[in-house]
Amino acid sequence: MTGRDRIAADLEGKRAIVTGGAGGIGLAIARSLSLHGVQVALSDISLKGATAAAADLGEGHIGLEIDVTNRDSVATGFQQIEAAWGGYDLLIANAGVSTMNRTVDLTDEEWDFNFNVNTRGVFLTNQLASRHFLATRNKGVIVNTASLAAKVGAPLLAHYSASKFAVLGWTQALARELAPDGIRVNAVCPGFVKTGMQSREVEWESQLRGLTPEQVLEDYVSQTPLGRIETPEDVAGVVVFLCSDAARFMTGQGINVTGGVYMG
Repeated sequence: MTGRDRIAADLEGKRAIVTGGAGGIGLAIARSLSLHGVQVALSDISLKGATAAAADLGEGHIGLEIDVTNRDSVATGFQQIEAAWGGYDLLIANAGVSTMNRTVDLTDEEWDFNFNVNTRGVFLTNQLASRHFLATRNKGVIVNTASLAAKVGAPLLAHYSASKFAVLGWTQALARELAPDGIRVNAVCPGFVKTGMQSREVEWESQLRGLTPEQVLEDYVSQTPLGRIETPEDVAGVVVFLCSDAARFMTGQGINVTGGVYMG
């Protein structure tokens, strides 16, 4: 049996929630999990996007609207999944946002927006999933999407970077609390990933640095030892691994998926 076959055997029949699942990294994760036999509930702030993505994955998958910054919205969405499936085994807390600005020009609104989605969203979804796993004695798995900016402070992204550093601290603390119950909690730290978020950041950065978008992208590639822009699928493969029994002795980790941009 190949490594891929073993992972598929581990995951076959599992049930997963993927937040921010309508596009980008979240959709790539949902698609990769589904290809390994996982039933996926894709949530997003856009119900239309979530349901379209779920339909694209095929029969048995669910798309639903969840605002990860709102406790009632998260609770209602997770309850809908429990009612439909009887429970779930995996949580991928992937929903995230960014804005870009010089630190001296940051507004309260930018700070709050990044922390509400990136940090509060992880807190709420992780907390409710943890309660579910403990109540059902399910040795579930949580994977949080952090960032390269959670390892190295990123110029023009200080507020975003702070929110993602918080995700790693939370991940480590929660992993220690839940380890005695066999529940694993890890994070992935992507680098320069080709998504809609990156496209917006390239435009912002080009304006703030006085460069063309092409020069910004060239700079990203020049910082990446593997010599290309990262794809959502590069991240999804690592998430699938972390969800599988192949990673059974890994918890509290922030796994770099950066093409070598950061090697610490």
